[in-house]
Amino acid sequence: MLEWNMDRNESGNLGEEIACQFLVRKGFKVVERNYRRPWGEIDIVAQKGDEVRFVEVKAVSREISGSISREMDYRPEEMVHRSKLEKVARTATLYMDEKRDKREYQIDVVGVIMDPQKRLARCRLFEQVL
Repeated sequence: MLEWNMDRNESGNLGEEIACQFLVRKGFKVVERNYRRPWGEIDIVAQKGDEVRFVEVKAVSREISGSISREMDYRPEEMVHRSKLEKVARTATLYMDEKRDKREYQIDVVGVIMDPQKRLARCRLFEQVL
């Protein structure tokens, strides 16, 4: 059961947990979470088929209305800037080198909009963003 009472830091952790569940429902296998190095971090390392996916999660907490079209106008994933994606890419290269993994890989982003009061979340996956 996910805990929805949170402060700002816990919001990111909850968003990553929701993103993991979302990815699993989409056929991904979550391999690792929060791979950190002094110069970068990868929120989720996953696999789909024979390809490694490095997933950056951007989660925000706000009220979700009944109107899907209104929610689709708000895009937390757009707050993931190119410089952040480049850091993820450098860290992904290091990860693959450390694991001596020669498979193909890509960088994906999951945007998560959470409504703690209604205990709802909406997720969107953007593949191969860099």
